[in-house]
Amino acid sequence: MSGSGDNRERWEKTTLRKTLERFPERKDGFTTGSGLPVDRVYIPDDAPGAAFGSDGSPGDTLGLPGEYPFTRGVQPTMYRGRLWTMRQYAGFGTAAETNARFRYLLEQGQTGLSVAFDLPTQMGYDADDEMAEGEVGRVGVSVCSVEDMKVLFDGIPLGEVSTSMTINATAPLVMAMYLVAAEEAGVDFGQLRGTVQNDILKEYAARGTHIYPPKPSVGFAIDLCAYCAEHVQKWNTISISGYHIREAGATAVEELAFTLADGIAYVEAAKERGLDVETFAARLSFFFDAHNDFFEEVAKLRAARRMWARIVGERFGIDSPRAQMLRFHTQTAGCTLTAQQPELNVVRVTLQALAAVLGGTQSLHTNSRDEALALPTEQSVRIALRTQQVIAEESGVASVTDPLGGSYYVEALTDRIESEARAELDRIDGMGGATAAIENGHFQRAIAKSAYRQQKEVEDEERVVVGVNRYTVDEPARMEVLRVDPSIREDKLEALARLRDSRDSSAVEGALKRLEDDATAGRSTMEAALECARRRVTLGEMSSVLEKVFGRYKPSQAAW
Repeated sequence: MSGSGDNRERWEKTTLRKTLERFPERKDGFTTGSGLPVDRVYIPDDAPGAAFGSDGSPGDTLGLPGEYPFTRGVQPTMYRGRLWTMRQYAGFGTAAETNARFRYLLEQGQTGLSVAFDLPTQMGYDADDEMAEGEVGRVGVSVCSVEDMKVLFDGIPLGEVSTSMTINATAPLVMAMYLVAAEEAGVDFGQLRGTVQNDILKEYAARGTHIYPPKPSVGFAIDLCAYCAEHVQKWNTISISGYHIREAGATAVEELAFTLADGIAYVEAAKERGLDVETFAARLSFFFDAHNDFFEEVAKLRAARRMWARIVGERFGIDSPRAQMLRFHTQTAGCTLTAQQPELNVVRVTLQALAAVLGGTQSLHTNSRDEALALPTEQSVRIALRTQQVIAEESGVASVTDPLGGSYYVEALTDRIESEARAELDRIDGMGGATAAIENGHFQRAIAKSAYRQQKEVEDEERVVVGVNRYTVDEPARMEVLRVDPSIREDKLEALARLRDSRDSSAVEGALKRLEDDATAGRSTMEAALECARRRVTLGEMSSVLEKVFGRYKPSQAAW
């Protein structure tokens, strides 16, 4: 009996050749969005590890849903049991304005909150700092003290709603303010559920909202992990982000490899701190981009689960299925949105969201059609949320676990992405791990090179962007956009002045001294940060004290 490879050879010499003589293939070139070659057809020989044995047992790379290596999903029933969390990222202007947006989204059927902070908050500056001028409330909500945090979540039951916060360099400080806001609302820490990004390593490689040097920053992040492991046990204390790496220009393979390398670095740091690595690994979550190449994105997410399960089991010797499971949030690709013909962004986001769901995401944010122009309006965020709801309720894709599993193409592409990402991980290991690879500029150079290649392909029309370099129209975008009132900074200055006048200055000084002493001695900073939050110490004041101890990071020329 001839094998599938023999059948392909026969097909190519007969059926295919006759067709190609009459209808030659397009000259566009056939690769994934990341440049991986794509064959015209895939057969069982292309995905041997996914084949089932004669006894019906699954192949070693595939398995069954809910079982090692989790290629087909972390739960055996996936969305038949519970839909993914619909967690729309939101934040702008004042805490009160963002609170109103949160309430609106919850009324529209959102099932989890996701907080966007403005740049001053992310960088450790209060709104009255000269460095914050022109940026207060622009790309997220301004939070300077626990008073802002209380307004931000006013009327929202923190013990019932899962909250995600995209914050990194100042994550332990912002988390301390969130905990105090919950405490003062009468909510026990053990009831709180959510995620804080707290992934500082990707900031040096791709995003730039770092403050302190890498080594003390990683230790600061682990302070938060250790505290929550004991006191806030339902909280995911690091969301290791490939999203921002991809948005900066990385390929799918680089996004996967760099993200998992960062994950390895955090587990190693937790181990050095003396934390229980099995418990630590079980509370990690990840955050990926859903880009335009539909099948590549599905394959990337499937490969990510398989790779992480093997890393946790083989590298760290942890055989707990809970620790081996890679659970992740996905966001559609902001970098693919266009200001030209912005209505087309609805189509892009729909395809990207579908890829995330078919890839097995645990929660999802869908970008709004107008985000290439400004912050999204209420109408735009409603369309974005409704996109998820249509996929969940009308498409039928949530009825089957891993519906693309067994596709020769998807399985072969999953294998190829894993192989390429493993090779990149080996290179990173050879440099001494993720931190060393960031310090020597490997991540940054690779991302910049890929970003340049992709942009050049667009400019040379080798990569089609509908409405930008093909199928263009000569008319401006007509769409209402949201504008943040620049006068909110003046209101914040007055509020900060009142706060400083009303608090106990000696208690503030004592709390800041404790924070400085703990950071200097290498002790956990979380208890001191909580005391600072209770005493109404501002974010900028806490960050300044830590900068005195840790220093401020300045990239070396070698990093670029």
